[in-house]
Amino acid sequence: MQKVDLIVRNAAQMVTCASPSGVKRGRDMQDVGLIVNGAVSIHEGKVVATGSTDEILRQFEAGEVIDAEGRVVCPAFVDPHTHIVFAGDRLNEFESKIKGADYLEILASGGGIISTVRDTRAASIEELVAASRERLDKMLACGTGTVEIKTGYGLDTETELKMLEVIAALDKTHPVDIVPTFLAAHAIPPEVKDNPQKYVNLICDTMLSTAWKWFVASSFHGRTPFFCDVFCEKGAFTPAQSKHILETAKSMGFQLKAHVDEFTNLGGSRLAIEMGATSIDHLDAISDEEIKLLAASKTIGVVTPTVNFNFGSTHFADARKLIDAGCVVALSTDYNPGSAPCPSQPMAMAIASRYQRLLPSEVLNAATINAAHAVGLGRAVGSVEAGKRADLLILETEDYRAIAYEFGSLQVGRIMKNGSLLFN
Repeated sequence: MQKVDLIVRNAAQMVTCASPSGVKRGRDMQDVGLIVNGAVSIHEGKVVATGSTDEILRQFEAGEVIDAEGRVVCPAFVDPHTHIVFAGDRLNEFESKIKGADYLEILASGGGIISTVRDTRAASIEELVAASRERLDKMLACGTGTVEIKTGYGLDTETELKMLEVIAALDKTHPVDIVPTFLAAHAIPPEVKDNPQKYVNLICDTMLSTAWKWFVASSFHGRTPFFCDVFCEKGAFTPAQSKHILETAKSMGFQLKAHVDEFTNLGGSRLAIEMGATSIDHLDAISDEEIKLLAASKTIGVVTPTVNFNFGSTHFADARKLIDAGCVVALSTDYNPGSAPCPSQPMAMAIASRYQRLLPSEVLNAATINAAHAVGLGRAVGSVEAGKRADLLILETEDYRAIAYEFGSLQVGRIMKNGSLLFN
C-alpha cells in the first residue's frame, strides 16, 4: 500500500469538479465529477488520488484519517474578482441607492470609487492590512481558498504601490492564496477630471512600469500571474484609452483583464477578447456578436450577480445565454465597498441560480475550476485532482446542490488548505 499523509473518507459526495483538459464550458458545466461515498488521499499538501472510500482505503494508508461522516467534500472556492483593499465605507451611498440614485449619478457627484480613493489615500499600510485581513477572514469562513485582489483605490503612483504592498503583506500572513491585479485604470482621479488623457499617459508612461518592477521583486513573481485591468465604461475609460493601457501592459508582461459592459456597451468585450485577455468581467450589456466571439475564444467571462442584487436590479448578465452559447463562465462576489459588499461565494451562487437560471452544478464549476482558470491558476487549484493543492471544504450537507439552494446560512463545516485543517 502507498503511504500518504492524510485520507479524507466517507464523503456522501466527493465533488471533484475535475477537468483535466482545462476549463469547463457548455454541457460540461453540469458535470461536477461526483463520487458517491468518496474519498481523497493527500500527501505533502497535494491531492494524490480520488475514488470511492473502499478504493482509496485499499490503495493507501495514512498517518491521519478524517471521517467526513457522510457530508459533501468539494474544492475550496476561488474568487476571481475582488477589491477588498480599501479604507472607509460607503454606508451613506447605500442609503442613497435605496432612495433611487444610480451608480453613475453617485460617481458623477464625487462619490463611489472617488470617495473610497480619498479614504484609501489617507490610510496607512498597517491600517489597510488590518482592515483587509478581516475581509479575507470572512471570505475564508465562507469557503474561499484563493482570491484575486485588485488595486484601484489609489489612482496615483504612491497609493497604488501602497495597495500592492498591502496585497503582498496579506499574502505572506494569511492562509488564503492571493493573485494580484493592477487596476490603476479604475476611474479618473479628481485632480485631472478635466484632462483624463493626462492620467492615461501617467499610467502608461510611469505607473505600469513601476508596478511591473514591484512584481518582479515580489514574492509573487514566478508563483502567480500579475494582471492589468481597466474599467472600460461611460464615465471611466474609453475603448481607445483602454486599448492604450492594455497594449502597454501586455508589452511589459502583464496578463490582461477588463471590466466591460457593466452598464453600457462600448465595444470593450471585443477589444479585450481580441487582445487575448484572460477574463472579461461583468458582461451585463454584452452584445450577441461579442458573445459569439467570447465562445470562440479562450477568454473567460466572469459574472458578478452580487452587484445587481446590491443595486436592487432585476437586470443581470445573461449567464444562461453565455453558457448555452459555449462561453467559459466563472462566478465572483466582486467584494468591494460600493457595488458588492459581499464576501460569500455561496451567496453569489444562490443569486446566480435564481436570477441567471444556472444549475447548482454550473454555479459550483463557475466558482471553482473556471474561476481558477480566470486567475491563471487552473493547474494548481479549483478542483480535487491529482497534483493540485489539497484545498478542500467539508460542508454541512449531504448534497452539494444545497450550496445554492439554502442561502443566508453558513454551510462550510471544515476548511483545508494545502492538506491542513484551518479550523473546525
